[in-house]
Amino acid sequence: MRIYIAGHRGMVGGAILRRLQARKVAGAAIDLITRTHAELDLTDQRQVADFMAAEKPDAVILAAAKVGGIHANNTYPADFIYENLMIECNVIHQAFANGVTRLLQLGSSCIYPKAVPQPMKEDALLTGTLEPTNEPYAIAKIAGIKLCESYNRQHGTDYRSVMPTNLYGPGDNFHPENSHVLPALIRRFHEAAQQGLEEVVIWGSGKPRREFLHVDDMAEASLFVLDLDKATYAANTDPMLSHINVGTGSDVSIMELAQMVAKVTGFQGRISNDPSKPDGTMRKLMDVSRLAEMGWTASIGLEQGIKETYDWFLINQDNFRG
Repeated sequence: MRIYIAGHRGMVGGAILRRLQARKVAGAAIDLITRTHAELDLTDQRQVADFMAAEKPDAVILAAAKVGGIHANNTYPADFIYENLMIECNVIHQAFANGVTRLLQLGSSCIYPKAVPQPMKEDALLTGTLEPTNEPYAIAKIAGIKLCESYNRQHGTDYRSVMPTNLYGPGDNFHPENSHVLPALIRRFHEAAQQGLEEVVIWGSGKPRREFLHVDDMAEASLFVLDLDKATYAANTDPMLSHINVGTGSDVSIMELAQMVAKVTGFQGRISNDPSKPDGTMRKLMDVSRLAEMGWTASIGLEQGIKETYDWFLINQDNFRG
C-alpha cells in the first residue's frame, strides 16, 4: 500500500510518520510518500494534481494545515481560511480524481460552537455560533469534514475525519510568544527553575479546565480509525455526521496543569494568578464515547506525557531561543 502523508513535518504528521515507519520495519508492505512544502505547495491546484497523478497513492493522510494561536488567527484570518480551504479542496479532490478510495483528514475541536454542552459530542457540530477568534480556521475545518462526507455520498469513497482535542508532545512549538498553553507553561517553569525565581504568575484565575492529548496517542488513534474496515466505520457513524472526536475524556484545571509542570521541571517556588488576565472559555472537554465504543482509548497519562515532552524540550531548546 502506498500511503501519502501530507504535513509529515508537523507535530501530528511526524508522529504518524514514525508509527508507519515502525510498521514498515516490522514487515508491513507499505510505501510511504512525503513532500516538503518547498517540494509541493498544497494550495496550488496544478501542483497537487500533477503530484497525485504521478504518485498514485492508495491512501492519503491529510495532516497538513495552517495553524496558530489566538494572535495569529486574529491577525491573519484571510490567510487561515483561504490556505486551509485550498489545501483541503486540492488534496481531497485530487485524491478522488486519481482513484484514492481511503483518506483520513485531521481537524480540530474548534469546529464546535462557542456555547455547547460539555463534554462536546459530535452532534454538536453546526448547532451554534463559533468562537470569533478562530472562526475562519474552524469554518475551513468544518468544510473539510463536509468535503469528505460529500465525496463519500456522491462517489462511494471512504474518506474519514478525526477531531483531536488540545495536542502536545515532541515536536510542539515552545516559542515564547505564539505557543499554546502547555508548551508555554513548560518553558516558563523551566526558565524559572533555572533562574531560581521564587514565583511564576499564570494568567487568569487558574480555574478553566482543559483536556490534553499526547501526540503519540493521536497518531495511534488516527491509524486506528484509518485501519477500521468500512462496515465498522459506517456502523458507528452517520453519512452526514461522520467525524470522530479524539481525546482522553478527562480534563484538568489550568492551576492543576501548572502544578504538574512545576513538579516535572523542578520549580519549587510559588504559583500565583493574575486575575486581570482573561480566563477564556471555562471548559472544553470532548465526548470520546464514539471512539471508545469502536475500541480505542488514550493510554499516555498527562504527567507522564508532560515528562516526555519536557525531556524532548531539553534536547531541542536551542531551537526555541528568542
